[in-house]
Amino acid sequence: MAPCLPHRTVQCKTIDGITLEGWFWEVEGPAPAIVMTHGLNCVKEMSLEETAEGFQSAGYNVLLYDSRSIGGSGGLPRNQIDPLQNAEDISDVVSYVATLPSVDSRQIMIWGMSLGGTISACAAAIDRRVVALVMVCPIFKFIRPDKRKTAFAQLMKDRQSQLRGNEPFMLPPFNSKGENPIGYAGSGGSGGKESYLLMKAAAEHGHPNFRDRITLQSFHKLALFRPQDLLEEMLEDMPTMMIIPELDTVSLPEDQMAAFEKFRFPKRLYLAKETGHMDVLSGAGFQDVMEAMIQFFNSALEGRQA
Repeated sequence: MAPCLPHRTVQCKTIDGITLEGWFWEVEGPAPAIVMTHGLNCVKEMSLEETAEGFQSAGYNVLLYDSRSIGGSGGLPRNQIDPLQNAEDISDVVSYVATLPSVDSRQIMIWGMSLGGTISACAAAIDRRVVALVMVCPIFKFIRPDKRKTAFAQLMKDRQSQLRGNEPFMLPPFNSKGENPIGYAGSGGSGGKESYLLMKAAAEHGHPNFRDRITLQSFHKLALFRPQDLLEEMLEDMPTMMIIPELDTVSLPEDQMAAFEKFRFPKRLYLAKETGHMDVLSGAGFQDVMEAMIQFFNSALEGRQA
């Protein structure tokens, strides 16, 4: 096998003219490609290079990109998380990847981690050009019932403020206690504290354009996001792998398993033993997870050719 090429920075446009920035790892082609989507408010410089390089070493082109309004990508308001819009954007990234000379446009797969895994699945439900999907520790629950009354009142006050011409209210996705207004992703527990430390580390490392802030209205959009209903009804005939970390405290394993059991599409489960949300793609078990994902993508392509 030829030595792997270093990644290069690329840009692509969405249907509404937003420029998304990504890193592209290329192989000799035409070859399959994997589009990788990160978690909430994460930038491409954070933690996924080894995974992308692993896919490249296995013969896949890889594009890891910053979601709109995050990192090097365009879009306003900055750092506003809009999962349904992000799912639409994935289709525009797929369209871009399909034009690259090293890519076989009939063999494009998508991969996502955490919220990015859930968003990728929603994209696959509509974009049938995609031939396989991997979700790593996806999130299916977004707002705790005990948080609704107070959080919804805050959201409406912020909307009224913006209507008066004020800037969107910004806040950290997780405060120093690991909490956020809607109880998202382990808020107030060990998972929320892990997420706070991840964001703090990213800020300290000085990743380009990273901001440990999101708009308050991001929580409004998450409260309206109902991916499980969409996937149960509309994701059909899509070979899908879900990787569930055994010790996940951000997206509880029982929540992930409950969603997995309801899905009717061709599916494969990988339980990552003794790993959590933040270390499922690092540490002692990483190579086993990497091998399982590569085997899944390989088998999905073989099945398509059969």
